[in-house]
Amino acid sequence: MSEFTYLFRNGAPTSSPASPEQMQQTMNKWMAWFKELSAKGHLKEMGHPLEPSGKIVTGKTVNDGPFAEAKDLVGGFSIIQAKDLAEAAEIAKGCPILDVGGSVEVRPSRKMNM
Repeated sequence: MSEFTYLFRNGAPTSSPASPEQMQQTMNKWMAWFKELSAKGHLKEMGHPLEPSGKIVTGKTVNDGPFAEAKDLVGGFSIIQAKDLAEAAEIAKGCPILDVGGSVEVRPSRKMNM
């Protein structure tokens, strides 16, 4: 099995915030998906959601950021195990972020020999 990083990108912002009930439904979908991935042996690390604020370091300069389009902001990550990139991409099709216009970037992790 190889490791892959899922980068969860938010969908386009909506004009009205989600209600507490909608937020709970969304969280339940995420937890069910993670539970299924774990049961099938694909979940290596659930990861964490990311705050929308941060800093960008370029050379010796530090600026506020990120300044990507709000709909393209990375909202979190997970580490997945799959036999290959095709399987990792197929597994990503079940991600709840797709239901709200988001996307999952699937990236192979490179092993470092130290």
